[in-house]
Amino acid sequence: MRRYTYMFSNKYNWLSGRVFLLVATSSLSLTLAACSQSNTSTSDSQSVQEEPSTTIQTLQIQDGKPVPINVPLINRSELLKNVSATVYKDANCGCCKEWVGHAEDNGLSATTQHPKDLSLFKERYGVPNEMRACHTTVTTDGYVFEGHVPAKHMAQFLANPPVQAIGLAVPGMPVGSPGMEYQGKFMPYKVMQLNNDGSTQVYVAIESPEQQL
Repeated sequence: MRRYTYMFSNKYNWLSGRVFLLVATSSLSLTLAACSQSNTSTSDSQSVQEEPSTTIQTLQIQDGKPVPINVPLINRSELLKNVSATVYKDANCGCCKEWVGHAEDNGLSATTQHPKDLSLFKERYGVPNEMRACHTTVTTDGYVFEGHVPAKHMAQFLANPPVQAIGLAVPGMPVGSPGMEYQGKFMPYKVMQLNNDGSTQVYVAIESPEQQL
């Protein structure tokens, strides 16, 4: 009887380990698939057409609470029309390339560089470790945009930058964020405000793909 109990216990532990491993790796696999997919299917990720509208609604954090605000909708190519920036990225990063395309479609004049050590530039421009992503964008005015920040929110920030802020960041690579489109999937995420004292705070909560447009 002890022998059968021992065999059952070992088999149960083995199955539990396999289930845990599957769950733990599923999120990472989805992120990596989205990044590689975006390098080869640009036209697919841009297939959604925008409908005419005068305003769009987004959520901005005020006093620790998400507050809906209406933002005038303008021509996408005008959002970052007068903004120039340098994007520091890995030469082989597909999702970085897709994000640059997103920003340029919204008017950004972008120059890309491919340094051997990206962390040096993140340190230089004050991006905290927990806020880091795959690429770092620095405007000619010195503002930093880390990762897959939507062009719309870049434009909002640059139009009225908080006194204590140095830029915005989207940590990691959320699936469905600009440049990370993958099979219509979307992962809610937050755009974080980077402050010059090293602190961070939520700038805007992105709960749906429409809030990025």
